[in-house]
Amino acid sequence: MKKIFLFLASATLANASPVDGSKPNIIFILSDDMGWNEPAFNGGDAKLTPHITKLRNEGVSLNQFYVHAVCAPTRAAFLTGRYAFRTWSDWRSEDFGKPSYLAKLGMKLVKNEAGDETRRIHGLASEERTVAEVLKEAGYFTSIAGKWHCGEWLSGQLPMGQGFMHQYGHYGWGIDYNNKTIPHNAPARFAVYDWHRNQEPLFEPGYSTDLIANEAVRVIADHRMKRKEQPLFMYVAFNAVHGPLEEIPRYVEEHGKRYAALKCLDDAVGLITNAVDQSGFGDNTLLIFANDNGGLREDMNAPYRGTKNTNYEGGVRVPCVMRWPKTLTPKSTNSALMHITDLYSTFATLAGSSLEQERPLDGKNMTDVLFDKASSPRDEIIFEVSGSVRLPAILKGKYKLIGKELYDLEADPSEQKDISKKRPDIVKELTDRVTAVGKERPPLTGIDRLMSPALPWIYGQQEDENVPHWVKQEVQKIRDSQPKEWAPGTTPWPQAPKDGKIIYTGDGR
Repeated sequence: MKKIFLFLASATLANASPVDGSKPNIIFILSDDMGWNEPAFNGGDAKLTPHITKLRNEGVSLNQFYVHAVCAPTRAAFLTGRYAFRTWSDWRSEDFGKPSYLAKLGMKLVKNEAGDETRRIHGLASEERTVAEVLKEAGYFTSIAGKWHCGEWLSGQLPMGQGFMHQYGHYGWGIDYNNKTIPHNAPARFAVYDWHRNQEPLFEPGYSTDLIANEAVRVIADHRMKRKEQPLFMYVAFNAVHGPLEEIPRYVEEHGKRYAALKCLDDAVGLITNAVDQSGFGDNTLLIFANDNGGLREDMNAPYRGTKNTNYEGGVRVPCVMRWPKTLTPKSTNSALMHITDLYSTFATLAGSSLEQERPLDGKNMTDVLFDKASSPRDEIIFEVSGSVRLPAILKGKYKLIGKELYDLEADPSEQKDISKKRPDIVKELTDRVTAVGKERPPLTGIDRLMSPALPWIYGQQEDENVPHWVKQEVQKIRDSQPKEWAPGTTPWPQAPKDGKIIYTGDGR
């Protein structure tokens, strides 16, 4: 049972827009690791993203839409309307199985009761009020298809413990698209099964991008037949185009693996959009497509500097388009400053839900900005505070501070000129502000809970307690082919960032 809501979010004080409380269907599609310039409307190859381009042409493109620098923080911020540091989601669940990350918290891998080195359990606390719970309270049917990445073990940290009435997909950070397994980061890189429907193991051949789209289409069709008068909230979180990029079913010969995976993602967006329209939901559906963080290479994010896991523009400024026929102007652009947390308050306001709650919100209601041409109520974004593996970072007005570096985004959007020595007054102001906010980080609790067994067959504690024989067969085939050790000082995943920065090699796992 969630606690009684007491905190009145400042977002509710914004002027009302004509659509507040209108309860549209809301479908939020989130891609993974796509670069800023990969969609055609930001300079990418037009052949790769025709459906995403069509969506953009039928609605509005948000030019200043920001996220956190890496997958899990963005997802937790979307779900809670709160900056990732407030839920300790600036640390991903798998980081608590990686020695280089644990060392930054003064911790080491620990042993469970069986004597095996194991992962500390970490995920989005069940006490958080999620956007799915907000919309469920307002009468919505709530569904997630795809990647969760806010906890992979305890029931209260899984989607159906966080307000979703339907779940499909995977809990962890980056599955194999075809065999639905994921490397388990502690104590070794052995496969774990991670594919589920309504939090039960699911065997389903096929390419995950296609399967996630097909499930979204099925839910839309089912909703049309069974719950037509009930509003629908669907969160479709693709693992595309995150690595590993292997065995992509089509387009590889023409485009190579990376862009074949992107084109498959675009196909999926087209399927979902068509399902919305063909089911008769188009005019009453707010359909959003965005990305969770920047691409792995700087060239994917040009003209912006930086990559995933950095707080430069290339890591945190992402494509976002919205379509709501007869409500949003086709082929329009909105340059208002927005952050992923703002979707929480915006969705709640559209649904007519209360934003009174115990835990304070960082998100601001943007309905008047999107639908009534008002100015953004936001002039600041806190990307990172102390205690993260990345450097404290804040955007305020036209200035962005990353660690000790200062950039004027108005004059230098590509962040090529560090002006910290020229403007020590701004450095001090922003440092003081991000330091003050950082003091609001709560204590880290709950990580005394340990994963046992250290190497499960499948994610989900309850699911692993009664593992179907077929799961063990599928997983063991893969484990038998995996290396049993690696060279001293090396791991199959990237080490923790140094000086707040990380350089990706390979597929970015």
